[in-house]
Amino acid sequence: MRIVLVGPPGAGKGTQAAYLAKNLSIPHISTGDLFRANISQGTALGKQAKAYMDAGNLVPDEVTIAMAKDRMEQPDAQGGFLLDGFPRNVSQAEALDEMLKAESMKLDAVLDLEVPEDEVVKRIAGRRVCRNESSHVFHVTYAPPKQEGVCDTCGGELYQRDDDREETVRKRLEVYHTQTEPIIDYYRSQGLVVTIAALGKVEEVTERAMSALRGDRAA
Repeated sequence: MRIVLVGPPGAGKGTQAAYLAKNLSIPHISTGDLFRANISQGTALGKQAKAYMDAGNLVPDEVTIAMAKDRMEQPDAQGGFLLDGFPRNVSQAEALDEMLKAESMKLDAVLDLEVPEDEVVKRIAGRRVCRNESSHVFHVTYAPPKQEGVCDTCGGELYQRDDDREETVRKRLEVYHTQTEPIIDYYRSQGLVVTIAALGKVEEVTERAMSALRGDRAA
């Protein structure tokens, strides 16, 4: 299957993408991973992306599109893939359509993870990260540490990252509504969008998505 996963920041796209890719036996292709891989390997595209990022600028669509095209042409993606973070806007969606059309392929579904805006803010703004080890993550409501402000694992100080602050989260949501949300209407006109309620346990959301992909679109 060839699937695009969309949803606002904090909707759990990365977590769901990993579960779904495993269940469907297809590679999970995320924009963040593409950037990191190309930059660490020193590819021509990676060098271009790094130059823009180092200057504090957004990476242009053509560089992102070229990275995605290169990844989708790899042998493990020939039987399908799950795209996470790409396309990010309508022009990227149009470019993806052209890429697939050139290979006589098409998307099977666009999964739209739906989460109320207040819940998104609560999820992200409540995150606390350990200063000693960034993989040690807690949440003031959903996964609080035993002692406030102290990492259960190593005793390090827990803090709120600047990009997790409420005002920053709301700005990120504005960007999502302006740039990315329009692709949902673009794909809806093609009859590809399946909206999934992304509240509840991770496994429950995954099962809703799998059920929808099996043809029960009332997920």
